[in-house]
Amino acid sequence: MRKTAPIPTAIPLTIGIIAVSFSSIFVKWSAAPASIQGMYRLLFTALLMLPFIRPHLAELKSLSLKKASMLFTSGFFLALHFLLWMGSLKLTTVSSSTIILALEPVFIVIGAFFIYKERTSSFAMFGMGVAIIGAVLIGWGDIGVSRTNLIGDLLSVFGTLAVSVHMLIGQKMVTQVSSYVYSFVVFLSATIVFAAYNLIGGISFTAYAGKDWGMFLLLAIVPTVFGHLLFNWLLQYVSATTISMSILGEPVGASLLAFLLLNEQMTWFQILGGLLAIFGLIMFLNAGRLKWKPGKGGSTEPLKSVS
Repeated sequence: MRKTAPIPTAIPLTIGIIAVSFSSIFVKWSAAPASIQGMYRLLFTALLMLPFIRPHLAELKSLSLKKASMLFTSGFFLALHFLLWMGSLKLTTVSSSTIILALEPVFIVIGAFFIYKERTSSFAMFGMGVAIIGAVLIGWGDIGVSRTNLIGDLLSVFGTLAVSVHMLIGQKMVTQVSSYVYSFVVFLSATIVFAAYNLIGGISFTAYAGKDWGMFLLLAIVPTVFGHLLFNWLLQYVSATTISMSILGEPVGASLLAFLLLNEQMTWFQILGGLLAIFGLIMFLNAGRLKWKPGKGGSTEPLKSVS
């Protein structure tokens, strides 16, 4: 049985949706490479978590090699996600990139089927198909814009695949370690991966303007602390399904912010594709948890959730 939240859950959910919607805006406002933005975003987040780590020190010290390896792997794919997705924002529009990123639940359910043998309903699969068609239309619309935009769309697709692997690992690991320890170790691991990438690539760690450093800090505080960490905290009080629905709010919020702050426009192909993708995802996320099979005596019982 879930705990009762100290405040109405709609409040932190709304805060989280607004917070993650700003992520793409801050990325666009910084001229620093995506690998540097990602590294400092996660490093600063880990540093902000550090003052509250004392109650979790014993758990950190007792981590087995196997658990630590899985957490590092999760961090590796988180870093890969940020590298590809934040890189895509340098090449395509906020609307295209974030709507494609919203296909994350589709990739997760496919991965969960092969890894955890979890099934979903035919109606949910239909919704998945609609969402994929919408994503294809977004890419098709960007073909008419430029080849660069299309490459950005592809980077967003691969970035979504990477974060899906990260989430599938996390689905297992959060049952073995606390959400705070999971987030802290994964963020530090991703920071190390980024640092190695930047070092090998000869990318400067410090040659950035004051505005860029401000964006690094904002990326850590707004979409990470008030977004991702807040969603992790909410898992104590609401289902993963409820939180995953918030992913549909990001492309809407991010597109609106991009229109107001970056003066980005969308083609009709992109608008139609975005609406189809969001509609398909709504069908998928709702139907995916309403799977039933005949029980004894002709009654019904729920199948295992895909969350």
